[in-house]
Amino acid sequence: MTQISRRRLLHGAGASAVAATGIAGCLGRSSGSLDSLTFAYVPIYPNMQHYVMAEEGYYEEVPADVTIERFSSGPNVVKAFASGDVDVALFGISPAMVLMDKGTDAGILAANSRNGFKIMGTTELAERYEQEGAAAFDGFEEANGRKVRFGAPPDGSVPDIALRYWIQEDLGLGDMESVVDKSKVPPAKAVQTIQAGDIDATIIQEPFATIIGREDGFGELAWSGNILENHPVTVLFANQRVLDDSEVAQSLVEQHVAATEFTAESPDAAATHAASVIGSGVSEDLARAAMGSNASEFLSDPHAITDQAATMGEFVASVGNIDEPVATEDLFAFGPYDAIQG
Repeated sequence: MTQISRRRLLHGAGASAVAATGIAGCLGRSSGSLDSLTFAYVPIYPNMQHYVMAEEGYYEEVPADVTIERFSSGPNVVKAFASGDVDVALFGISPAMVLMDKGTDAGILAANSRNGFKIMGTTELAERYEQEGAAAFDGFEEANGRKVRFGAPPDGSVPDIALRYWIQEDLGLGDMESVVDKSKVPPAKAVQTIQAGDIDATIIQEPFATIIGREDGFGELAWSGNILENHPVTVLFANQRVLDDSEVAQSLVEQHVAATEFTAESPDAAATHAASVIGSGVSEDLARAAMGSNASEFLSDPHAITDQAATMGEFVASVGNIDEPVATEDLFAFGPYDAIQG
């Protein structure tokens, strides 16, 4: 757990000017008073903006005491958020939908990453897929006497949704469970699991996709940006306490935008920050190499992911993870982002 001292001064004169002219009315939220907040993250590559914000001191510009908590997995963050132990978090958009479907008062302040997965498999499967397309799964089963063994994160996670969408909607093969044998494999264990021959394929984020791609005997089947173009992955999600404090909400978004711009302008430096915070075998060289992947796309504009969020929401509802799609105007809190534009 890391605590960052409070700084009353917002980053940049623009923020102060907006606050002075009555930002609460611009945001359509009542202005509250938030002295402290807890910011949660999982040490995964798609949360690039957090590493920049932490290492470049951007959190110090937020007008509240920020306590940063590191979690070992996305489900753990979701549970903490649902229980009220976390105010702001970076996690997948589909868990955000689930929380709001269950009645959690919260909203997405900013996008964070999109198009962030690659489907990697053994050379046998990759070459078969390149030659046969959707028919590769039946061909593999006929040749090996079993279905393709797919390792993926838990049901309802963004990669799980992307994998299901690929098989069921993009390839039109029907229910995923009838096509592949899926096992739950955390991203950090996917590399060793596929290397050990325990699975034939995985849907994986960076930098793990880069690691697998470097190994002999493995290849890429598909990129999620081609499966569901511009689909969101992780988002900046905040509870109602934060949304009600217009100054804090806007400052968080402002620093997030600054981190996105830093990443675009100084990718090597951003990658170095990521490696230093993530640890767990993610070297600077690996983090820098992964920055060049088409599965490494970082952004802040929430408007840029609304259409595909709606498409994903319909699919998430169709597979039973939520009762019904969450309306865009309920899922997103656009006010803070819109207020700093211009």
